[in-house]
Amino acid sequence: MKKEERKHRRPRWRKQDTELTLLALPTTIWYILFCFLPMFGVIIAFKDFKISGGFLSNVFNSPWSGWKNFEFLFKSNDAWITIRNTLGYNIIFILLGILIPVTLALMIGRLHNSRAGKVYQTMMFLPYFLSWVVVSAVIWAFLSFDKGIANQMLNQMGAESVNWYMEPQYWPYFLIFMNVWKGIGYGMVVYLATITGIDSTYYEAAVIDGASIWQQTRYITLPMMKLVIVMMFILAVGRIFYTDFGLFYQVPRDSNSLFNVTTTLDVLVYKQLKTATVGMASAAAFVQSVMGCITILFANWIVRRIDSESAMM
Repeated sequence: MKKEERKHRRPRWRKQDTELTLLALPTTIWYILFCFLPMFGVIIAFKDFKISGGFLSNVFNSPWSGWKNFEFLFKSNDAWITIRNTLGYNIIFILLGILIPVTLALMIGRLHNSRAGKVYQTMMFLPYFLSWVVVSAVIWAFLSFDKGIANQMLNQMGAESVNWYMEPQYWPYFLIFMNVWKGIGYGMVVYLATITGIDSTYYEAAVIDGASIWQQTRYITLPMMKLVIVMMFILAVGRIFYTDFGLFYQVPRDSNSLFNVTTTLDVLVYKQLKTATVGMASAAAFVQSVMGCITILFANWIVRRIDSESAMM
């Protein structure tokens, strides 16, 4: 009986537990203040919120509006276009955001010249730090109707100038390219770090057995990267109802002619705020958060059904 009681006895609090708790305390406080407490603001989505005094008094004194703030998202004439663009672009971004960085990471990981690999890695990572305002100015220099470099090249070849900001058929390709170009470096660094952490003895044994580079990649590198790839996929799916506001608003320069191919949920909410209320913006953010949570749980469920060891939860 004494042995069984010892087994079920709670472990003692040790000095190491205190040190780890103190180490995690600043992060815990940060999450409570900036992640959990702001969740109280969700109530604004269900109220006719008006700014007239203190924030808390406005929240409690504002009348309830029910689902009224959600109506402009689903009853708007542009609701289908907005949802189509948001989901369509994000699906393409997720697929390309995994395929291209993984491929480049595998290629750079195979370089024998480490200095060249660092140069390529830095060059690809640099666009990630650029603001979309800066990128939009560069794009304007290329696509401007009067003095754009693209039209100057077309004129030299005997073709007529194209008003790029009035031609919506080109912009899906422009937006996809710009998103991949700007984010490819970040994803590649994550996967390259995973490749660097793989034990070299696996490759040495494979070389002794006569395995080719492709066989080493297929049977060693990719299986070792599987957990990171799945994790990045699940996290990306969780933001499938969010879009980069700068990419879809700043780069096309808010051209009305491009409305059908550049308007996403975030852009629509920003435009609606000119005539809408704070409650409507909160309702849109609430829908994005709930749908994002549902999609990330659904993606994790699919992964768990296929390979339970690769699931995050």
